[in-house]
Amino acid sequence: MKHSTRWLGTFGTLTAVSALVLTGCSAGSDSGGAASDAADGLTPVTLQLQWSAQAQFAGYYAAVDQGLYEAEGLDVTIVEGGPDIVPQDVLAAGDVDYAISWVPKVLGSIEQGANITDVAQIFERSATTQISFKDKDITTATDLAGKNVGSWGYGNEWELFAGMQKAGVAIDDISLVQQAFDMNAFLSGDIDAAQAMTYNEYAQVLETVNPETGDLYQPDDLNVIDWNTEGTAMLQDGIWANTDKLESDEGYAATTVKFIKASIEGWIYAANNPEEAAAIVTAAGSALPSGHQLWMTNEVSKLIWPSTNGVGLIDEVAWANTVDIALNTQNETGSTIITAEPPTTAYSNEYVQQALDELEADGVDVMGADWTPIDVTLTEGGE
Repeated sequence: MKHSTRWLGTFGTLTAVSALVLTGCSAGSDSGGAASDAADGLTPVTLQLQWSAQAQFAGYYAAVDQGLYEAEGLDVTIVEGGPDIVPQDVLAAGDVDYAISWVPKVLGSIEQGANITDVAQIFERSATTQISFKDKDITTATDLAGKNVGSWGYGNEWELFAGMQKAGVAIDDISLVQQAFDMNAFLSGDIDAAQAMTYNEYAQVLETVNPETGDLYQPDDLNVIDWNTEGTAMLQDGIWANTDKLESDEGYAATTVKFIKASIEGWIYAANNPEEAAAIVTAAGSALPSGHQLWMTNEVSKLIWPSTNGVGLIDEVAWANTVDIALNTQNETGSTIITAEPPTTAYSNEYVQQALDELEADGVDVMGADWTPIDVTLTEGGE
């Protein structure tokens, strides 16, 4: 029986990967990829994440837990990422079947020879922001001039640099601070404006006690520069596939449609059942506390729903904007992400469109126009 979920009235052997895995079936899975069948008749598929288990990837974990991949004939193994893992490189090397990564990061890899294709752009909106305390009086990119500005680097800085460039603020006009993957330097005052994902670091601040009041920090204590509003947002989490195999292996192409279809159903489940989805990710071994996971699940859903054209479809305007930023925005050394237009094989709507057609034929709402987020009350430490 297919474990699909509708909108309820609302709308090979892994090289260089030493991460935990979550598999959808306990028996019959091997590392041969989508081309071979497991003993139980399911096609083994390996998905490489770009970070460790957390609700940023709730839809994929939910699809495993709810049997959605299995219903499509797939035995999906989820491989966690980390700071030393480059998902698109693992995919390009043929060590996994699919990978999750941001478009600008992959564009650079494609220019360097990675032959992979964005087959479903799951996140429609960017989650990257630059946050500051109100007393710093930083409300737009223009106000970053003369400030200590944090960035994680590793390809996460491009929306910030593009926003500054658009506002006429040179990198030399700021003090660029190498930001750790936490908010400690921001909370201690060493960073005036810090990078923060809406679904993670922003909440970390709101889960911290303000020493002046004895209560948790509140949204009103912060100013947020949203790159979606500033016009320099870039496409983030997408599903990437092997281009050569898409063109030469009919079985892999068919599996790609099935994988996208079940993944979308997983994201629908996560949006409709955020508490359950957060619990699934927590049970998968996430180090983040349950309250923080619920916030993350809810905020990630905002990046997907409501969908403009159908979840996963690559919007040509958003793609072109990302490419334009990749071509024309310079970092502190004067380099850009890419030096030429990416090949036409860098993305394809062919497979996601097939998946959406099948879902809509089953009566699934792939737009989620009536979806609304829940209210999540944060607690100290995200517990």
